[in-house]
Amino acid sequence: WKLPSGWKVGEIQWPIPLKTIDPGDIETYGYENEVLLMQEITPPQKLDDPTVKLSAEANWLVCEKICIPGSATPQLELPVSTTSQPANSEVFARYRRLLPQNWPESNAATANWSRIGRDLRLKVTSETLANYPALDFFPLPEQGVVVGHPTIESHNRNEIVFRIPIESSEKSLSSIAGLVVYSQHPNGEDRASWRISAAPTVAATSGAPTRGIFTFLLFGFLGGIILNLMPCVLPVISLKIFGFIQQAGQSRRKILRSGIAFTVGIFAWFIGLALLLVVLKGAGRDVTWGGFQFTNAYFVLGLSAIVLVFALNLFGVFEISLPQGMTRGLLSTTERKDDLGSFFQGIFATVLATPCTAPFLGTALGFAFSQSPAVILAMFVAIAAGMSAPYLLLSAQPAWLRFLPKPGPWMLHVKQFMGFLLLATLLFLLYVLGAQRGLEGAIWASCFLLVISVACWMKGAFVLPTASALKRAVVLGLMLVLVVGSGIYFIGGKFRSTTVGLADSRLRGDWQAFTPERLQTELDQGHSVFVDFTAAWCITCKFNEANVLESAEVRDAFQRHAIVKLKADWTNGDPTITKLLQRFGRPGVPLYVLYPGKNEEPIVFPEVLTKGMVLEKLQTAARRVAAE
Repeated sequence: WKLPSGWKVGEIQWPIPLKTIDPGDIETYGYENEVLLMQEITPPQKLDDPTVKLSAEANWLVCEKICIPGSATPQLELPVSTTSQPANSEVFARYRRLLPQNWPESNAATANWSRIGRDLRLKVTSETLANYPALDFFPLPEQGVVVGHPTIESHNRNEIVFRIPIESSEKSLSSIAGLVVYSQHPNGEDRASWRISAAPTVAATSGAPTRGIFTFLLFGFLGGIILNLMPCVLPVISLKIFGFIQQAGQSRRKILRSGIAFTVGIFAWFIGLALLLVVLKGAGRDVTWGGFQFTNAYFVLGLSAIVLVFALNLFGVFEISLPQGMTRGLLSTTERKDDLGSFFQGIFATVLATPCTAPFLGTALGFAFSQSPAVILAMFVAIAAGMSAPYLLLSAQPAWLRFLPKPGPWMLHVKQFMGFLLLATLLFLLYVLGAQRGLEGAIWASCFLLVISVACWMKGAFVLPTASALKRAVVLGLMLVLVVGSGIYFIGGKFRSTTVGLADSRLRGDWQAFTPERLQTELDQGHSVFVDFTAAWCITCKFNEANVLESAEVRDAFQRHAIVKLKADWTNGDPTITKLLQRFGRPGVPLYVLYPGKNEEPIVFPEVLTKGMVLEKLQTAARRVAAE
């Protein structure tokens, strides 16, 4: 809602939904044709304007075989008056009758829970049940609990017994919240409902989700460790290993300080990222891993500039130094300078890690993004702990450094070689910019980066420790004018006006661009469909495409089984694709989904593919379709 200052809005009042059983015996709750979602809006005590304008941002999913996202921004202008005639009062009254009611507080109505093996049993007793031939139980969502299809064990004049299959990590779970839906008509017309709360036991309210959370936090920790092996962060990790070689033979205290500083940098970025995601989620934005950063061309451009500056520093074009005042005040010793360098290396490593998805990481983040802010923060702390653990452990055990080569003149060549690794990273980022802004956009970005290179050369050539204060000020001023001027011209003007690259231009072979309508059309025609959710900046996606999806064996299998291949390009953060990622519980790309047929459940693949896995699932899908 976008309301004037001082206005307040209440929670959405959800009427009783409709229940449908999808293929695969999956229950879905929603609304057909029309629904009224009411929210109570409270104005401030004093209103000066004669009218007030209210607006909201609405998002929804329209589902049949697939779900298509929709959105609108409704606005309403109302006169300010002490009296009013309610409009559409009949519609409001009808939907108010569909709102869940509290359980009748009388001895004549009781609800008792019991546990039968892995199922829950709910016995409802009331003298009024005889008036309602149609009854059902709608479970409410509960963290860490998967609820199956409720069935009616028995139903007599004053009593009905529901049996509810559940899957929960807490074996002592004794009840769940839900709605007892009833109607006087067998066809379900004039429905009403009673709200039943879960029993307030420790096991039911806290034990189940807690154990589940710890499992996912472990996944996050393992994913953080594996993240160190992903190609995104290898250039920075190489720099850190290079730093360990430099520290060989130094005091244990200094080595540990450097490792702690690197760890703090990793934690600082992950915690900051988690807090930003929490704020965005609270504001109603869709939050994803890597999506909200790397789908932004300006973020990619800024990261490209940082990578270039680091590479030029490794080549010896210039030395990175802080202003003299900060050097005297905060970094009066070489040791503190080294610590600050390790801190920024930790931040740099985590920034470059964003476009990668490691095993365990997608599952952990998919769970966290659907939970409370505290769980999101805890998950990012777990990932940071996993990513930093190897370096902190190596810093705490400096004796292990003896296995690394001894420092010597050869290190200068290694340092320059690592500069080339960063340039390779820069080429990848320019490729991403080309995918986002087209060839012209990548060219203007390269022009801006060229000017930054000239500015770095000027600093290395003329801003020397022996230079006078006037010379240093003049050169730094010229550098500032060059960078700011080129930024205004190339980025604020040329780059900004470039058009976004089209997904169709990057399609190869028999791949087609994904749209929900195209997917539905192919399924209606009886085709099996494989959807590759990808992005130009996703390293894991590129690895899977090059080594698995574009391999001869897998291409032949797609052709042999007559499977239509669609590519869902998320490079620029398509909101339609974002909604589908969230529907499948994924925090970002890659995501691979195989739709065997119109009435078959989709098959979801893990983030990292193998040829054997894909061939096996394609064969399984073919058998399922043949069995129809």
